[in-house]
Amino acid sequence: MDDADESRSLLDSENGGQTEEKLEQDMYFENVCNRKLYLATFSAVLGPLSFGFVLGYCSPAIPDLCKINNPQLQLDADQASWFGSVVTLGAALGGVVGGWIVEKIGRKLSLMFCSMPFIFGFAIIIGAQNVWMLHAGRVLTGVASGVTSLVVPLYISEISHARVRGTIGTCVQLMVVSGIMGAYAAGLALDWRWLAVTCSVPPSLMLVLMCFMPETPRFLLSRGRRREAEEALRFLRGPNASVEWECDQIVGASREQGHNLQLSDLWDPGVYRPLAVGVLMMLYQQFTGINAIMFYAETIFEDANFPRSDVATVIVAVVQVVFTAVAAMVMDRAGRKVLLILSGVAMSVSTGVFGVYFKLTSSISANSSDPKYLVLAQDLELHDQHELSWIALASMGLFIAGFALGWGPTPWLVMSEIFPVQARGLASAICVFINWTAAFIVTKTFQDLMDLLGSAGIFWLFSSLCALNVLFTIFCVPETKGKTLEQIHAHFKGTD
Repeated sequence: MDDADESRSLLDSENGGQTEEKLEQDMYFENVCNRKLYLATFSAVLGPLSFGFVLGYCSPAIPDLCKINNPQLQLDADQASWFGSVVTLGAALGGVVGGWIVEKIGRKLSLMFCSMPFIFGFAIIIGAQNVWMLHAGRVLTGVASGVTSLVVPLYISEISHARVRGTIGTCVQLMVVSGIMGAYAAGLALDWRWLAVTCSVPPSLMLVLMCFMPETPRFLLSRGRRREAEEALRFLRGPNASVEWECDQIVGASREQGHNLQLSDLWDPGVYRPLAVGVLMMLYQQFTGINAIMFYAETIFEDANFPRSDVATVIVAVVQVVFTAVAAMVMDRAGRKVLLILSGVAMSVSTGVFGVYFKLTSSISANSSDPKYLVLAQDLELHDQHELSWIALASMGLFIAGFALGWGPTPWLVMSEIFPVQARGLASAICVFINWTAAFIVTKTFQDLMDLLGSAGIFWLFSSLCALNVLFTIFCVPETKGKTLEQIHAHFKGTD
């Protein structure tokens, strides 16, 4: 009986401590003003906007460069494939570089640094005199994209707090897809050189604005610079917030986690479990085929016999922006897992239907050479095939909507949340490297796989991989909604 009373006493004490901590947290957030936090977030997400322009640039630029009269700049099929995919090699390198510099010089200076390859890369493309200059510009902008995709989620997660981290963290992907849409839309009116000029504006603006933004409090505290961390928090939380309390929370969690990553830490479940989840999420994100589909969107619509492939591409980009905005609004309400599951189901269904469309149209083309089917084939080509082309647009729209709702923004958000502070730079670099290496493999082999499997076969392959995404999410991905970074790390260690 005494043991039972003692157990109840310890449980009540623990629950009382958790309640008191929750009350302190609620009182703190009542005095927080987020206005300057949103300003800092806007300055940082100009990087993902630039990244989006890089991804979207090749879709309108490749048709121009394939038809250009200058033989020094004209791309053949193989060169066009490299022009689209080489940016992912640069991004993989950028992820490795970003993981090093983000720990050496900090999050803020890393963001300012990554704006330079964006600007120089587009400058080389603008002044390109041969194909190699075009590829060099794409590699540089790819390096900048890799650094950006690592640093910006880290910067935002470390300056934000639990109540808004999901919403503003999703803004990273929102700005990426806005950049893609901007590149597609601008490509309707501009040639490839002037489009590159337009793409160089966001990174230039980011370089200027980040001069006035603070370093993240967590990075400053990890370097023992408490006074600067408190000043950064006052900027981000407003003058009425008790920033000393938040500093104490961060310092306490950092002491528990340790400060330096050692080889033995890789056996710590607080390190290897989130790393495994992060790596697999990055692989599954790319194996949906998203970058291959977006890089070659205009070509895909041309193959699908859509009347205006360039306009269809812009429509798809608009759908992506709208549903990414929806994800940003509901992320902290619905939770990460629910959106990931809905996203995987929508992508699996849409790519499956897209495969059916290509199977139907290829059957029509195959039968059109047979005299017995000649009249029927001509009738279908003139009427039904035009109507079927809308299935291609609807399928692509559903795929992009599904991706934007979950598997677009969430892996980057979760990556910025799950790693302990001492492993954050290295683990994030590994995830970014894996993501962009997978993106290169998928984009570079996309055309070859289409030749091998057929248009229907490649989309059915993507459909199967999206179905695997759903199972992985259900069984392996933790819910991080409404939790502080410290609570998430405790979950992986098994001490929550």
